[in-house]
Amino acid sequence: METEGIKKIYLVGIGGIAMGTLATMLKESGFEVAGSDQNLYPPMSTHLQNLSIPFFEGFSAENPQKFAPDLFVMGNVVRRENPEARHVMAQGKPCLSMPKAISKFFLEGRKSIVVTGTHGKSTTSSLLAWVLERGGLDPSAFIGAFVKDWGRSYRLGSGPFMVVEGDEYDTAFFDKGPKFLHYQPHIGIIGSIEFDHADIFADLEAVLKAFRDFVKIIPEGGFLLLNGDDPNCVLLASECKGKVITYGSSRHADWRISNLQYHPGEVSFQLRNPVTKTEEKFRSRLPGKHNAWNVAAVIAAATLAGMDLGAIQEAVLSFNGVKRRQDLVGEFGGVLVMDDFAHHPTAVHETLLALKLFHPLRRLIAAFEPRSNSSRRNVFQQLYSSAFSAADIVCVKQPPGLEAIPAEQRLDAQRLVNEIKARGKDARFFQTADALLGFLIDSSRSGDLIVCMSNGSFDGLTRRLAEELPLRAPRTDARRGA
Repeated sequence: METEGIKKIYLVGIGGIAMGTLATMLKESGFEVAGSDQNLYPPMSTHLQNLSIPFFEGFSAENPQKFAPDLFVMGNVVRRENPEARHVMAQGKPCLSMPKAISKFFLEGRKSIVVTGTHGKSTTSSLLAWVLERGGLDPSAFIGAFVKDWGRSYRLGSGPFMVVEGDEYDTAFFDKGPKFLHYQPHIGIIGSIEFDHADIFADLEAVLKAFRDFVKIIPEGGFLLLNGDDPNCVLLASECKGKVITYGSSRHADWRISNLQYHPGEVSFQLRNPVTKTEEKFRSRLPGKHNAWNVAAVIAAATLAGMDLGAIQEAVLSFNGVKRRQDLVGEFGGVLVMDDFAHHPTAVHETLLALKLFHPLRRLIAAFEPRSNSSRRNVFQQLYSSAFSAADIVCVKQPPGLEAIPAEQRLDAQRLVNEIKARGKDARFFQTADALLGFLIDSSRSGDLIVCMSNGSFDGLTRRLAEELPLRAPRTDARRGA
């Protein structure tokens, strides 16, 4: 559809971070914007209010009629039965999915760098956009998380590149294909492929098909950057019409990582430059092996964009990270509190291992809420039991919303705790966030690190820890790490 003549745009499901980000970008681009959602709450509600973007709480066919939009954008949480969706369909109103709107309004005239994969998309895309910005390339960006250095999740620049975080989840109720198929990749990055999103993919083969379809739309003059250590990624190389470049520790990797070393607060590694055939040393303040691989992907992409390695290194070290990705909230009463989005077993394992290496003298307490569509299902029951090996204490909260999942498919959180205990770990089950908070307040000691892992709000657990930990009497534990 043509976008000429469109002035007023209405977003159904405006409260999610992706849709809220799109609303902000459209507003900044000069459009009149409004929208609706269920249960809008801070920070998105406050963010929209501060930008004078009107929104309706709850869905009604009357809402969009009050705004009289030229175009609707439909979020992927919106179902066909939604009264506003029914109104749009019945009236034949112009309508786009969120990914299609990104493509139509922001990718014209730009080379798209699409960051995909089961893990690390937000960190890698944020870091890449930051590196390109520091390199003077003035990129645009659309990220699925808040970049700390920007205080927002997007950037509108005048340069030739746009970095897009692209995921394999379905696009809209009228388009069940993956979102990333709409992002016109000039450079595609695939960091990892595992089974996830059990609510829409039947098995790993279905996930691989989604990524295979993505690889096939990279043009002959484009590039595909693959994690050469991930066999599922390597499988896709032959499907690409563009140039395939690999990174990783494999001896076949083009950008080859070696001599990975962990230091308190820093990771260093050697990286073989396939252009100069020389070994380069790189440093990063992002914890863990998985982030070293993410940095390598960024180095490879930024090099394709024309940056030199010295400028890339400087930018990598100046990056302050992403909200909710190993996000250090602060130190309260001697206890470090961290917020993290990890929910897939691999992400949980790598996150905890990274934090243990970064903070070797701290007792690591993992507080975990299985909340995603996949993590609440028993498809990961066995994998979770070994995912917490780096933690000293494991606290698992009962998953919310289990009633929406068939009983035979539900994760058994109490059983998971018992399985972790059988591995010799101190593991606890909590029915509510209040009970978990009470345990953390009573049991943590100065020198501990508490990492709260959930892809939701976790009932404000990190905020409540920050408020209540400083109020208790100081305490220490000589048996650090026991």
